[in-house]
Amino acid sequence: MLLQTQLTIIDELSVTNQQENDAFVAKAKTWNSAELDALMFTLEAEITPQIDCLACGNCCKSLLINVEPDETLEPAKQLGISTAVFEEQFVEKGSSGQMLLNTIPCHFLQAETNACKIYETRFSGCRQFPALDVPNLQQRFFTVFMHYGRCPIIFNVMEAMKKVVLT
Repeated sequence: MLLQTQLTIIDELSVTNQQENDAFVAKAKTWNSAELDALMFTLEAEITPQIDCLACGNCCKSLLINVEPDETLEPAKQLGISTAVFEEQFVEKGSSGQMLLNTIPCHFLQAETNACKIYETRFSGCRQFPALDVPNLQQRFFTVFMHYGRCPIIFNVMEAMKKVVLT
């Protein structure tokens, strides 16, 4: 399977493929949920190892990162600073208690390598992305396609799924 990894092309195709993507979502919603998830899991397991995330880094360059309250201790330790200093320097807290990294691209993205400075202690949202190993795709189409033009893994898994579902 030939994979598309050029971000500019993926971004362009995310716009031009909109009608096809809408047709795919409509048809995929008629599938048995477990069978659709099984197809996604199989394709994700096949495609993900073929894509070098360090060659891309687009998620770290373009996503807003949620931070859970219990997720600041370990990165702070790794960086040799207190949790209070970590939160003051890197986190914005909303009035509702929601916490976000306070900049895009991510503070911890090393631009020259696309590696994460806190990879071992990164946040749960970072560990889970692109979340194609999570069941119930039929309930998550909006979020998956929100990242379709941003992530080569999501793009290629959805393109491969379309070939099966739309035939």
